[in-house]
This record gives sequence, structure tokens and C-alpha cells, in this order.
Amino acid sequence: MTAPRIGRWDGFATRLMLAQLGVLVASVVTAAVVAAVLGPPLFHSHLLRARGSLNDSQVDHVERAYLDSSLLAFGVAFLIAIASAGAVTWVMARRLRRPLDDLSSAARAIAGGRYDRRVAPTGAGAELDVFAESFNEMAMRLQTTEDTRRRLLADLAHEMRTPLATCSAYLEALDDGVATWGPDTSGIMAQQVIRLSRLAADLEDVSRAEEGRLSPDLREVPVARLVDTAVATVRPRFEDKAVSLERVDEAGPAPTVRVDAQRFGQVLTNLLDNAVRHTPGGGHVRIASRVDAEEVVITVQDDGEGIGDDQLPHVFERFYRGDTARDRTDRGSGIGLTISRAIVDAHGGSITAQSSGPGRGATLEVRLPTRATVRT
Repeated sequence: MTAPRIGRWDGFATRLMLAQLGVLVASVVTAAVVAAVLGPPLFHSHLLRARGSLNDSQVDHVERAYLDSSLLAFGVAFLIAIASAGAVTWVMARRLRRPLDDLSSAARAIAGGRYDRRVAPTGAGAELDVFAESFNEMAMRLQTTEDTRRRLLADLAHEMRTPLATCSAYLEALDDGVATWGPDTSGIMAQQVIRLSRLAADLEDVSRAEEGRLSPDLREVPVARLVDTAVATVRPRFEDKAVSLERVDEAGPAPTVRVDAQRFGQVLTNLLDNAVRHTPGGGHVRIASRVDAEEVVITVQDDGEGIGDDQLPHVFERFYRGDTARDRTDRGSGIGLTISRAIVDAHGGSITAQSSGPGRGATLEVRLPTRATVRT
């Protein structure tokens, strides 16, 4: 759909100028009518009181002179006012037209898919400057969304390509008689199907979480039980990679939170999976829980690859992976942290990521109110 182009005679500046002239004409005409209706009777009344030796014809002549001079004065004043107002309005309209044209051009460019278009401060008033700033912020977010969409499609294609290619190759080998169906072939095919199923499940989970369709089962659950269950779930993977996992309980007397245990356990499992994925063999991961005022704080800290300052704002975006994660074969789908943030947000909590830089590890912190309830 093509955006309509604004002509010189139907633009905002032209309409502003016509509106100003209309107001001026209405004001002058109103003043002229009032003067024409009230002026002559008042002048005639005063003239009768002070006419002295004037006869009737002389009185008529004076009144006609008054009326003619008034009409001439109003006519000249009207023309001067129209000219002055037209000049001032033209200057104002010209000053407004340029930033409005820039904004319109930028809007058409963004509508055409050029999300890198920005507008400079207009200098035509605080309102237009705020509008330009908001417009640039909107354009930046659209550009970020578009970049994420493109990356999402590319990552989806990459994630699906390997298992599909593997299944296709084995099917061709089976058809050609090169391979036979056995435990090895069955295991490989099942592994690829599981990989595709996990990707589909991750996509469904993140959509359900972000759209508020979690259908949670809220119960009072001890924090220690949530952490211990997550640790037990991921410990085999830590042992396979030779990464130590330390469990620290600083919460004191067993605090409880009102959460969906399965969903919140998924959060902690995702955080620990992310930590071991980014920590080399021989590294160390620490998960700790504590109480801070009316919040339960759970931190997962590792001494692995770390996160650069330019990557920190994006770690919770869908399918976002840092440069190091993209170069490794052992990597997640890039949705785990997105799901975790959506679930934590739905419970009224918050999740943040911190890192001192590449090679210095990272810390993910979850804060959850002790009486958390799911947001609808």
C-alpha cells in the first residue's frame, strides 16, 4: 500500500495559513458590522446635541462623511491586517512545513521498510521535538524487532536444517539399501525427532508465557525444594562436562513462595543449563538463595565466558546468542532465557543479567516476592 503524498495546497502548513486568515477575516468583518450598526446612531445622537447652527442638509453631509471615512478606514485597515497576518502566517507555516515534511518523509521510508531512517530535532517547538524524539525511538524499536525477526528466521532455518538433513540422509540410505534399520539408526532418527520436538516445544512455551497463557497451578512451595529439584535435574550434565556445581542456601528458615512449581522449576533449570553451556570444563557454577526484605533472591553465578556490554541488553531476546555461543556445537535454541523472563514476569518478579565482561563469568539474578501471584 502506497502512502498518500501531501500536496502543497492540502498540507498542514497551508491549512494553518488559511485558518489564520479565516480568523482574521471573521474578526475584521465582525468589527465592521458592529461599527456599522452602532456607530452611525451614536454619531447622529451626538451630532444632534452639538450641531448648533447646522441645518438638516449639513447634518446629512457630516453623517455621510463619517460613514465614508469609517468605511475607508476599515477597508485600509482590513487590507493591511490581511497582508501583515498573511506574511506572519507564511513565515510560521514555512518554519513548520520543513520539519513536518521531514517527519512525513521518514514515516513513508519506515512504512517502506527502511527502519534505519531517523529525523533530526526540528527546532520548531518543544512539542515537535518531543514528537521527533518519540518517532526516532519507535523507529529504533521497529528496527530492533525487524533484526530480531530476521535473526529468528535464520536461526530457525539453521536449527531445523541439521535434523532434517540427517533424517533425509538416513531415509535415502534405507531406500537404497546402504543402511539397515537397527538400534543405531533408530537412535539417531529418534534423537533428531526429539531435537525438532524440543524446538517446537520451546517456541510454544515462549509464546504461551509472553501471551499470559500459562494456566499456572499456584501453591506454597519451599524455595529450597525448587532449587534442589533444579540442581538434581541438571547435575548429570555438569558431571559429564566436568563443571562443579555448588549449592548455597543463605535463606535461613525455609522461606516459601506461591508459584507454579513446574514453571518456576523450568526457570531455574534454564538458568543452570545456560550456565553450564557457557562454562568450560573445570569451571565452577554457584546457585544461591537468600531473602532480601520481602523478596526471595536466587542467583546463578558462573566463571565461564562472560557477556560483553553490547550483549547484555539482548540476552533475554528470542533466539539471541552471543558470538561465542554461535561458534559452538553445544548450544541451546536461544529461547530458554526468554521463557524464563516471561515466567518470572508473570509471577510478579524480575530477572537480570550481570557480567564484568568476556572471560569473567556472568550472574543471573531472579527476584520473586514471597507472596507472588501470577499476573493476568
